Amino acid sequence: MSATGAAARKSPEPDLPAEARDRRARPEVPLIARDAVTGFALAAASANIIMQLSRRPVGRGVAESKVDSGRVDKRPVKRLRTTLSYIVVAMQGTPEEQETMRLEVNKQHRQVRSAPGDEVKYNAFDRELQLWVAACLYWGTEDVYVKLYGRPEQREIDAFYRHGARFGTTLQVTEDMWPADRDAFEKYWQEGLGKVEFDDVTRAYLLDLARLAFLPAPVRLALGPLHFFMTVGFLPEAYREKLGVSWTRKQQARFDRYVRVSALANKAMPRPLREFPWNVYLVDVRRRVRKGRAIV
Repeated sequence: MSATGAAARKSPEPDLPAEARDRRARPEVPLIARDAVTGFALAAASANIIMQLSRRPVGRGVAESKVDSGRVDKRPVKRLRTTLSYIVVAMQGTPEEQETMRLEVNKQHRQVRSAPGDEVKYNAFDRELQLWVAACLYWGTEDVYVKLYGRPEQREIDAFYRHGARFGTTLQVTEDMWPADRDAFEKYWQEGLGKVEFDDVTRAYLLDLARLAFLPAPVRLALGPLHFFMTVGFLPEAYREKLGVSWTRKQQARFDRYVRVSALANKAMPRPLREFPWNVYLVDVRRRVRKGRAIV
């Protein structure tokens, strides 16, 4: 082989944009699973929690939980870290990190179950209810992506949908429980909307969450109205009706303007800034695992 030929074979690949190189380094993570994990998604977080807790046993299990370390109204900073860490590990973590997360979540879930005589029976290990929680996370992630980037190609949706099963398998949901394809999921989702139910306990708890009623007065007064508006804006109409909150055309137009401006700002940001704080939480999880510290 000539020196020229050897040099040609050893020469570096043509320069690629940093974003393209980063994607190639993690080919197992679908594009949507990366691009939807953005700071903008935090605006939809409380809406997704409301959706997850719309099954009465799930809602009561959370509203009545005696595990104070996992309650957003008792430990908001820790709860935020735990929730975002769970989502980013489910979407972008290794199988080993998923398993570590699943085992630690299990420790917390063992304490969340109804007591004899409770009005509503619940158990955090109920796989059918966990499937609903996972479906809400998947639906919300896809919704955020579409709002930011528009409707993706079908092959991208299909790849993300298969990947989305990890929202459940990082809990107790088995692969075979995840609806077979996007059409099966849509049927499951529509059936689930018919089961949305809030009682007085869960409705009060979730409206307080939307209004940030659990935060100190200065923070609540400054951020509560905007947080409530964004939360209601991200909710499908079926949830608004069951919660008893109104939503006008004027509010929808204002919400749509916010989404358009956010989409433009999101695209203009460099990826590390766009992915904040999710990227920080993923690094934190990996650091905690190395040091043998709890991640939940």
